[in-house]
Amino acid sequence: MGWNGERRRYVVTFFRVLLVLLAVVQTTAFQGVKLKKKEHRNAYATMMYMGTPRDYEFYVATRVLIRSLVKLQVDADLIVIASLDVPLRWVRALEEEDGAKVVRVENLNNPYKGQENFDKRFKLTLNKLYAWSLVDYDRVVMLDVDNLFLQKTDELFQCGQFCAVFINPCIFHTGLFVLQPSREVFKDMVHQLETGKENPDGADQGFIGAYFPDLLDQPMFHPPLNGSNLYGQYRLPLGYQMDASYYYLRLRWRVPCGPNSVITFPGALWLKPWYWWSWPVLPLGIQWHENRRQTLGYAAEMPVIIVQSIIFLGILAMTHLARPSISKLCYRSSDKTTSLIQTGLKFMAIWSILAAYIVPFAIIPRTIHPLVGWTLYFLGSTALSSIAINSFLLPAIQVFVPLAGIFGSLLVMAYPWYPNGVVRALAVFGYAFCYAPIAWGSVGKVMARLQVSLEREQFLPKLAESSPTSGFNKLY
Repeated sequence: MGWNGERRRYVVTFFRVLLVLLAVVQTTAFQGVKLKKKEHRNAYATMMYMGTPRDYEFYVATRVLIRSLVKLQVDADLIVIASLDVPLRWVRALEEEDGAKVVRVENLNNPYKGQENFDKRFKLTLNKLYAWSLVDYDRVVMLDVDNLFLQKTDELFQCGQFCAVFINPCIFHTGLFVLQPSREVFKDMVHQLETGKENPDGADQGFIGAYFPDLLDQPMFHPPLNGSNLYGQYRLPLGYQMDASYYYLRLRWRVPCGPNSVITFPGALWLKPWYWWSWPVLPLGIQWHENRRQTLGYAAEMPVIIVQSIIFLGILAMTHLARPSISKLCYRSSDKTTSLIQTGLKFMAIWSILAAYIVPFAIIPRTIHPLVGWTLYFLGSTALSSIAINSFLLPAIQVFVPLAGIFGSLLVMAYPWYPNGVVRALAVFGYAFCYAPIAWGSVGKVMARLQVSLEREQFLPKLAESSPTSGFNKLY
């Protein structure tokens, strides 16, 4: 029995050691697979550069674009063509947190910056030409960061040497295009830049459009069913670059040519979808932010949001508690009120109200979620308006009328059951028409109340009367 027990113990120990070794081998093999990054023949690419007041917003948009492509499980590498002055912490975040490959490049000199119609914000967009230098890939889909992907578009890698979408009847859009990288083409493009090739807008749109002038005459792209690649130039169906303005006309997509895959936002810069005020002004703004919520999140902005909320709540509390003291100070009498001081007080009162509506808009982080942004805006405007109300003894209801009007307009714009964009626009116009007399009336009442207070000399501290027997001034 003793020998059998000893043998049993050795067998158990042997199997335990064997299981541990197998576990180590499996873990090592798993780590090897995890660490080994799959090489892809194709790539999605976008670009980043510095030197605009909106660098951070475009950085956030770039990360959301990259993560949305990761979420769609695209079969391609994700490339960010970044200028050398992009901060290293942004580069690390793109590489380590988002899974992108960052290619650092020098900014291409823009020879068109002296043109009469040149827009300075497009000064560095010619960096997009570096996409042709990515010769490790068979095909590259070059993207602007304001693209919103609805589904995977890997079939684009079957397109030819150059393919783009005509969202304008005569001009293709460079917000998304397919290219075959080529050192020769890249060198030729740089050479034509140096020799001053004609460029109608001085940006990437005009240069690339002039470089491929015959694209309008090319056939429409239809991906081969056998998965093979095409050669030559092709027009892409409109479904790969659905202009958001089409949606705003009908409030739904009706793009018959090609899959409805990608939304682009080529409109006004301040109405790009990542800004918190973009919704409900633009109905699609919330869709972009929902995409961000599911991918990148809002952790970067939340500390600032919390601090600002605490400050605004503190202002509300202090103005409420200090109101008797403020009133006591404001209702001191004076012997004489000059018209100059009256005008100055009117000016201060008006600007304090305007500041209550402008300052929160200016300081709230621009890329926060619209629901959070508008909530913080109303909180901030209420808090700062309370300072004006209590300092100048203004009627609260009339001062808050503009804030109520803004809230009402947001409700009108956010109403989800309009049949089309025309009806929505008419509803907003009708609301503004009905609200205008109310707003004007509230302004009149505020000014009348302020004028009455000034005529009663309620805002000026009483100046001391000179006395031969006293060196002190009485305030009451």
